[in-house]
Amino acid sequence: MSAPTSPAAHPLPAPVARAGVLGWMRANLFSGWKSTLVTLAIVWLALGIAPDLYQWAIGNAVFAPDFTACRAVAREGACWGMIAEKSRLIFFGRYPYLEQWRPLLATLILGGALITSCYRRFWRKWLALLWTAALAAFLLLMRGGVFGLSYVETNLWGGFPLTLMLTVVGLFCALPLAVLIALGRRSKLKAIRVFCVFYVEIIRGIPLITVLFTASFLFPLFLPPQYNIDVLLRIQIGIILFTAAYLAETIRGGLQAIPKGQYEAAAAMGLGYWQTVRKIILPQALRIVVAPMVNTFISTFMDTSLVTVVSLYDLTGALRLALGDPNWKAFFIEGYLFIAAIYLVCCYGMSRYSQWVEKRINRRQSR
Repeated sequence: MSAPTSPAAHPLPAPVARAGVLGWMRANLFSGWKSTLVTLAIVWLALGIAPDLYQWAIGNAVFAPDFTACRAVAREGACWGMIAEKSRLIFFGRYPYLEQWRPLLATLILGGALITSCYRRFWRKWLALLWTAALAAFLLLMRGGVFGLSYVETNLWGGFPLTLMLTVVGLFCALPLAVLIALGRRSKLKAIRVFCVFYVEIIRGIPLITVLFTASFLFPLFLPPQYNIDVLLRIQIGIILFTAAYLAETIRGGLQAIPKGQYEAAAAMGLGYWQTVRKIILPQALRIVVAPMVNTFISTFMDTSLVTVVSLYDLTGALRLALGDPNWKAFFIEGYLFIAAIYLVCCYGMSRYSQWVEKRINRRQSR
């Protein structure tokens, strides 16, 4: 009687190739019958839409700022010439036309500081000085009044520079405040804990548009007549307070995920409360909540479009100003698609960066 054949004696199938384009497609698009079915359905839908979309967006489109040519193609082709004609109004809002080099330079400076901060090799003490200089240069260029620059009121600021400033300043000021609020919600001092809980629940219970209305119209009513806080500053503070409440809950979730043994180990080493939080607890908590924090960052970036309700014209509001021209008002679809593309690029960049950070953190923890 022959011995049964060992399973190891049978040759194993060749491993599925995952390198190259074919390997990526096999792993991500055709990994199973369900994935293959969905992929084929999307390809069929794309092939049905793509020809007409190409003809509208490119084939029959008008790219020159020619109103007559845009009217001639009617809706059979896109009128990208509207973007070419109104580009400066869309990007810079009502800022004085001859001075628009200033918001352009200010945006490049602030954007350069933001990109620099994304690289770990630049995470040094001088980075704080870089941000201080970048914000000071941004405000100096936008406001003027010194060094021969004409003064420009804040109600004339608009377009992408305003969107970028409200987002960046709002997030950088809200993050440390959110950390303090998250720690306050876990404090053993009841007065501090109750105040932080009350603050978070109140702010999260009202929409941002209500906060903006309160900061713009109601808050000045409670101030003495001789005090007049700039409307842009009030709106910026409202965004900071609103964002801080949501970030605080995100960070509190990270703090709750830290094992109790970390606190006990820090106490055994003789570390005080703030030393424990700064050197041990907070770095671990922030690593855990990278993805939810970036989600809040993206929401804040998109929510800046609500400032139009208080007569501040960000990127979306500046487009509405551009569409106020009766000659180009009919081509609003092209305008909103252009704005959507800008938001998509910025939000996708933030999403990809958060994934990169998470991969680095996971790689370091696996070691």
